[in-house]
Amino acid sequence: MTILLDKPIHPAARPDSRTATAARRARLARMSFHVPAVLYLVIFFGYPIVANLVMSFQDYTVTSFYDGGAPFTGLANYAAILSDELFSTTLWNTAVFTVASLILQFAIGLGLALFFRRRFPLGGTLRALLLLPWLLPLLVSGTVFRWLLDQDYGVVNQVLLNLHLINDPVPWLVSPDHAMTAIVVANVWIGIPFNMVILYGGLQSIPPQLYEAASLDGAGAWQKFRHVTWPLLRPTTSVVVMLGLIYTIKAFDVVMVLTQGGPANSTQLLSTWSYALSFTNLQFGQGAAVSNVLIVIAMLFALVYLRAVRAEQSER
Repeated sequence: MTILLDKPIHPAARPDSRTATAARRARLARMSFHVPAVLYLVIFFGYPIVANLVMSFQDYTVTSFYDGGAPFTGLANYAAILSDELFSTTLWNTAVFTVASLILQFAIGLGLALFFRRRFPLGGTLRALLLLPWLLPLLVSGTVFRWLLDQDYGVVNQVLLNLHLINDPVPWLVSPDHAMTAIVVANVWIGIPFNMVILYGGLQSIPPQLYEAASLDGAGAWQKFRHVTWPLLRPTTSVVVMLGLIYTIKAFDVVMVLTQGGPANSTQLLSTWSYALSFTNLQFGQGAAVSNVLIVIAMLFALVYLRAVRAEQSER
């Protein structure tokens, strides 16, 4: 009796198939760890951006939230905001607020980072206390500054009056001439700790031997900063400036608490104007259009930053 057997499997084939199966399972396991992050980005970032973009092309009203009816209007919302006289005002205010905040935050943050680089008693404690403005909620910080800058009962005016630096209380929050200064000062106070911490970390990465060599060559404090500190701190500086720009250009909480865009739109930014159009005038389509303009501006600056970083890396 003859028994027919199948063709025998080579022994090396089984381990290969098991290895491939194990590799696939490991790959799927690694991919599964990315699923929560991807879902989070899609739900809380992707969907709102897409919905806001769609809304900017619609005549979205309060009734649209109930019946879902929002006629398509094309570029009408964008044409309306671009032709509005307030658009140029808010764009200019946003530019002034952003540039002034960035310069002051970076300069003071860099000065504090250089100061705390030296070791002295209670240096760590003082550095930790300076993080307080960064840790407080923005609404709390705005409320504190609203109390400090109050025309009648504010601490700032009382101190200036006692020092005889002013004769009458300054209307910091209700005067078009002073309101922008008030919100810039508040925003700078909030942003200094971020700049200080990042720049301090960048300074810690510079080898101290370079400063010793510069001292042997007779370099002073300014020469050390110009030829050693600043060139080696430039990558960190780029990160600080770009993140600060993206954060500042969309500032909203502090401005709303202090001035709400007033007085007479002197502190009206793109972010606060978008809020006012949507939730005060109930023109949700135009409010969405303004926020999209703000997103495009932030993306343009981000692209410029990425190109600069790539160019710097290619030079190296």
